[in-house]
Amino acid sequence: MREIHEVAERVLQGGKISPEEAERFIELNTWPDVLELASEATRIREKFTGKEVDLCALVNAKSGQCAEDCKFCSQSGHYSTDVSNYALMDAEQIVERAKQAKEFGAKRFCIVTATRGLSDKDLPVICEAVRRVKEEVGILPECSLGFVTDEQLEKLKAAGMTRYNHNLETSESHFPEICTTHTYRDRLNTLRQLRKHGLEICSGGILGLGESRKERLELAFALAEMEVECAPINVLNPRPGTPLEAETPPDPMEVIKTIAVFRFILPKSKLELGGGREVNLRDFQSLAFLAGANSLIIGGYLTTNGRQPAQDLALLKDLGFTV
Repeated sequence: MREIHEVAERVLQGGKISPEEAERFIELNTWPDVLELASEATRIREKFTGKEVDLCALVNAKSGQCAEDCKFCSQSGHYSTDVSNYALMDAEQIVERAKQAKEFGAKRFCIVTATRGLSDKDLPVICEAVRRVKEEVGILPECSLGFVTDEQLEKLKAAGMTRYNHNLETSESHFPEICTTHTYRDRLNTLRQLRKHGLEICSGGILGLGESRKERLELAFALAEMEVECAPINVLNPRPGTPLEAETPPDPMEVIKTIAVFRFILPKSKLELGGGREVNLRDFQSLAFLAGANSLIIGGYLTTNGRQPAQDLALLKDLGFTV
């Protein structure tokens, strides 16, 4: 398709893809067309971000019984799942997990809690962990703690946190189908709050929540408007006991195509492959990096296991990336 090349050239020159063009691209349904789209997305990625791949590892520092009702989440207290529930780890436990992450090759380490927000009781522990991860372990600490106050953000920033994760999850139009205990605007306001405090924003979503292709684009353009530094792209791995346990995730072609279109929309951001990639992309994981992805969560996720980090490192090396 000549249009794919023409739009890619415009993006390479600093222009933008239009919503109408993105809609045409995300409706492509043959491998030759999708591979052409992926090839042009790779050109965009190489122009703006080169061959460097960021590796990020997570720790689920506080698990289960979250007050929110996100329909995909096995840690929600609204559903009956087999997820483990435990209180906040102490700083030493978190630091030990960070040391493991560094051994895997991780550049970043994200401290995650399954909570609506951060309590003042837990704040000192998280701040100590952030400080020690940066000073003792020597990798970049980031956090994902739900809704936070300005004062909490300033204390986390003073401890050494430079990036905060707060996913939009899906589009504004589809969000009420996924969560009712808070609004999409609440999430957007948090992203604005992060920017106000001079923090990098890590925000993305999950493919396969029952959204339409057009709603996936709506999410991508919202992330572009916020100029996020990193956009995690997760793919639903349905969890037993959640309302979405019977949902069918998108197939590999759909995921690859979506990543490529996201790259056109977010030319300078890190596109981070996250949860669900192993079970949904299967043997197509390498193709995701040839369609514009350039960041990776390694070593497992919040409540599900990933594959061995050595496999991911070998994959990236074979593709010619620099970790």
